[in-house]
Amino acid sequence: MVKGYLALVLHAHLPFVRHPESEAYLEERWLFEAITETYIPLLQVYQGLLADGVEFRVTMSITPTLLSMLTDPLLQKRYLKHITKLIELAEKEVLRTEAQDPQFNGLAFKYLNRFTTLREFYLRYHGNLITAFRELQDLGKLEIITCAATHAFLPNVMTEEAIRAQLQTAVDLHTRHFGRAPQGIWLPECGYVPELDALLKEVGLRFFFTDAHGVTTVEPAPVFGTCSPVLTPHGVAAFPRDMESSNQVWSTQEGYPGDFNYREYYRDIGFDLPFEDVRDYIHPDGIRISTGVKYFRITGKTGEKEPYNPQWAREKAAEHAGNFLFNRERQIEHASAHMGRRPIIVAPYDAELLGHWWYEGPIWLDMLLRKLHFDQTTVQTITPSEYLGLYPDFQVCRLPMSSWGRGGYADVWLRGENDWIYPALHRMERRMIDLADSFPQPSELQRRALNQAARELMLAQCSDWAFIMDNKTMVEYAVKRTKHHVNRFDALDGMLCKGNINEMWLAKVECHDNIFPEINFEAYRSRHERRRFAPAARPRVLVLSWEFPPMTVGGLSRHVYDLTRYLVKNGWDVHVVTTEAEGAPYEEVVEGVHVHRAHVLKPDGAEFVHWAFQLNLMMIDTVQGLLDAGLTFDLIHAHDWLVSYAAESLKKQTGTPLVSTIHATEHGRNHGIHTDLQRYIHELEWKLTYESKRVILCSTYMKREAEQVFELPSDKLDVIPNGVDPELLQPVGTAEGGKCVFAREGERLVMFVGRLVREKGVHTLLNAVPMILDEFPNARFVIAGKGPAMESLQEQARAMGIADRVRFTGFISDEERNTLFQEADAAVFPSLYEPFGIVALEAMAANTPVVVSDVGGLGDVVQHGHNGLKMYADDAYSLSLQVRDLLRDPAYGERLARTALEEIDRYNWHAIAEQTIAVYRRVLGLEVRVPHVLEAAAALE
Repeated sequence: MVKGYLALVLHAHLPFVRHPESEAYLEERWLFEAITETYIPLLQVYQGLLADGVEFRVTMSITPTLLSMLTDPLLQKRYLKHITKLIELAEKEVLRTEAQDPQFNGLAFKYLNRFTTLREFYLRYHGNLITAFRELQDLGKLEIITCAATHAFLPNVMTEEAIRAQLQTAVDLHTRHFGRAPQGIWLPECGYVPELDALLKEVGLRFFFTDAHGVTTVEPAPVFGTCSPVLTPHGVAAFPRDMESSNQVWSTQEGYPGDFNYREYYRDIGFDLPFEDVRDYIHPDGIRISTGVKYFRITGKTGEKEPYNPQWAREKAAEHAGNFLFNRERQIEHASAHMGRRPIIVAPYDAELLGHWWYEGPIWLDMLLRKLHFDQTTVQTITPSEYLGLYPDFQVCRLPMSSWGRGGYADVWLRGENDWIYPALHRMERRMIDLADSFPQPSELQRRALNQAARELMLAQCSDWAFIMDNKTMVEYAVKRTKHHVNRFDALDGMLCKGNINEMWLAKVECHDNIFPEINFEAYRSRHERRRFAPAARPRVLVLSWEFPPMTVGGLSRHVYDLTRYLVKNGWDVHVVTTEAEGAPYEEVVEGVHVHRAHVLKPDGAEFVHWAFQLNLMMIDTVQGLLDAGLTFDLIHAHDWLVSYAAESLKKQTGTPLVSTIHATEHGRNHGIHTDLQRYIHELEWKLTYESKRVILCSTYMKREAEQVFELPSDKLDVIPNGVDPELLQPVGTAEGGKCVFAREGERLVMFVGRLVREKGVHTLLNAVPMILDEFPNARFVIAGKGPAMESLQEQARAMGIADRVRFTGFISDEERNTLFQEADAAVFPSLYEPFGIVALEAMAANTPVVVSDVGGLGDVVQHGHNGLKMYADDAYSLSLQVRDLLRDPAYGERLARTALEEIDRYNWHAIAEQTIAVYRRVLGLEVRVPHVLEAAAALE
């Protein structure tokens, strides 16, 4: 049983070291060595774990400077040249060692194989390793977080505007490359100061990391020590570093990398071999440098070194992985006994430690993650976002200023060797703010100069330059880089002030310092000026729905999921409040949608209405927590009667306008109101539509029903159809031989998927089965879904003697549903009442021929003989005729399905989100669309 969690955090960072003017800069090799020794080896570890079915989670920061370099075509081309040269060197070493040093010949072969494999991996991704990292992110194995734009040490940044620019630029770049906004940030050097959390929250970041003393010294004292995050006053989570796990890896005395069996970092053939043997593989000026080919192990603390033995090193890595896991198990067992919740151990390391400085680091990580998966059940890997979703409450504390590194309070980045840079940086900050305020409507050339000035300021702020000066390595380069950026900024400042911009010089600087191509200098505007000139703020909508994945009862869950994620893509900030679901976190972000799950007792038969009322109370409480944390909402969007009480209360409490979507009515489901329970639900539906400023219906049929049943004026109603995302309906694949999952070879398959309630008409399908079997005795019927009618339908099948031809699957996953659509000869939806029929639309999008009842919204979607077939409602003979037509003439069914697929685009979620936004804006009284929404609409056209 899992007792606690381990968050492995790898901080991947290098400063921006791109020099288009020359290939001779040694500093570009920092990137090439990291790609060779760390980034590709880590990706190979992750992919190997995936291939072997190992469940794991790792958090990685990929800093904006590193991200920019890994996606830069010039550097990609140069790395390919670099790795090709290494292969050439290794080939020569194989020949040389065979003749001169046979004891190293096996190692030379290993280097040749390694470099060749790395080159193949690099070419597989066309030089863009970010693609490989994004694949792992999208599979849920990596949580990729960001960092300040140029790794600026934020406690030493003077102005709020400059900090905001560093953060916003980082978030924007990350979102563009990874397809989703980052949830967390690695604060450069773990540097934190009070009030920084307000800016983190402003740009949408939920958590950061701090050194242990950054949490242990807080007020009030942390109840759980370093085994749990704490919240800052603005609600951002701070995860403290665990010192015990850190020391086992970092410590020069206790740390694993110092083991004598591991490869020696400082002995390299670039220094050891005669100059003539390596002259083509070191610096063109003859400066000896590391090549990456190293033949010795650490051996001991003397200069005498023995040959490296890869097998010994691998065995030692396995031993250290086991030791690390053993200590985490003991640590978690001890902590969990006192906490009342599962602890989290945060183990952060520089990514470059694994592979570059500690050659066996990726092997250690691989073995550790395998042992975590196969050898125990006490500890489980987790990401910070996942952990925050496990519990609804964390302690709020006031964090002091802190950093990691020597002294723990910025000593490395502010001392005699480097303190001279800060007066210049602070002056640049103030001038950048003045420039941003002074050009409210710049010309195109002025905008280019302003954006380049912002780049130069950010590049000068990089914490690496101060670190290098303190560390006394490559000091000349760090000083030169700082002064170059300061001088370029000053030159741009002078040109802008004099109104005389040298465009040729600007173009040259833009080419040289080309980081952040979409940077926006307006981030530096002072607060007053931002209010005057900034575009409309990102609007925020609160969505109330009792269903949201993985809580799926009917089509409502899918509708809300698709609508909200496309609202996010169209520029809206969306918060969904819903009920808890087993295995799902209480708080998470799903494709940009903020999901808040409220705890409430499970529904129990006749107590369902009581449960719904309790859900509303907990929803109100959840939203109150968001309001207390400083969130405000422009609009509330409620879905169906189950959230009506919460919607009404929040509308009146906050004065926020309310929009509702009615997906079905109690009157329609029951063909009238016959019981007290039905009357109660009907009155809640009426009240919700009454309180709503506008009401959305999914079909013209539903609009007519709402007008009649709720006596609503037509001009208060908007018809927006449900949608479908064809990408979500692609099957993972079936085994060879065609039908093999739901039907045997040679059988004809008829399917239904949906809730098993009377209004779905499954009893009509069962009544039609004997008539279909008369002509097609090899037909098989699959009924997928669950609901209160399942038992009676199974009894009906047994009584009719067709139980051997009908399979009730119960609930099926999306992947199983997609496979079922692929295998079926016909999908049947014989509803008695159907406001829209989203499952029929999904079948059409999956290229499956459909038969539907001519009722409700299904009648709007299907045109008989054109894109599907219609049957008379509750008429088994009519249903059998349509199904037999499809089974008799498969080509006819394929033509109908092909037509349906060609026309499905009218139900795409992008367009539906646009229509929904138009309703929102009408409610808010806005005449003009937000710029990014206009751009999205133009793109669609």
